[in-house]
Amino acid sequence: TLRDIKKINNILDTVISVKNVYKNFGEIEAISGITFSVKKSSTLGLLGSNGAGKTTMIMMLMGILKSSSGEINILNQDIYKYRNHISKEINFASPFVELPHKLTVLQNLIVFGHIYGVINLSKKIEKLSIDLGIKDLLKRRVGKLSAGQKTRVSIAKALINEPKILFLDEPTASLDPDHADWIRTYLEEFQKKNGSTFILASHNMSEVERMCDNVIMMGKGKVIDSGSPEDLINRYQKNDLEEVFLQLARNKRV
Repeated sequence: TLRDIKKINNILDTVISVKNVYKNFGEIEAISGITFSVKKSSTLGLLGSNGAGKTTMIMMLMGILKSSSGEINILNQDIYKYRNHISKEINFASPFVELPHKLTVLQNLIVFGHIYGVINLSKKIEKLSIDLGIKDLLKRRVGKLSAGQKTRVSIAKALINEPKILFLDEPTASLDPDHADWIRTYLEEFQKKNGSTFILASHNMSEVERMCDNVIMMGKGKVIDSGSPEDLINRYQKNDLEEVFLQLARNKRV
């Protein structure tokens, strides 16, 4: 029936499914009964103050942390049962997680390319190094790079396997406005070309408004509110998403 077809299409379109997930660290409940789903080729923003649970959630979605209870399916597979397979299809970028300092940029990209089983790795590195303006950095040690240069290298590493799902944790935090805008544009073009799904954790509300189809506002390990940036701005009768965030934060709900 038409209803069954729609249900099947919805399942196929959903690349991340989180159902009633909890995460406890001893007596501390870091994540408390979170449920959401993400569709293919879309971008979901995870927002919240420090300690809201964003990083914990991302680490569970990547299979690095195991949930205390609940269900997490990535690409229609249980992340914990099939992590080795799923990990080849995902990647992660953050200026706060640095690549090995003693290796050169090229050595880092080669190592990670082999980890992800990238075919035609030399061509892939060549293209990314040109696209991201890091070709002249390939022989330099990562530890000798500026913060902005490290960010571009981190993005290259994150795209080396053309991930189906890309996790972005404050991807432009260390960049000036011009380079940050350039990186956002590059990521948007990559997503459009490859049909990738992004999970973006950011405190930059204009970045979230620009890049995200939907947003989850987190607070104390729970979902406080969710919707498209436009929906949330209208719901709270604000001018932009930053005003929404500040209202929730000052209400001590986020």
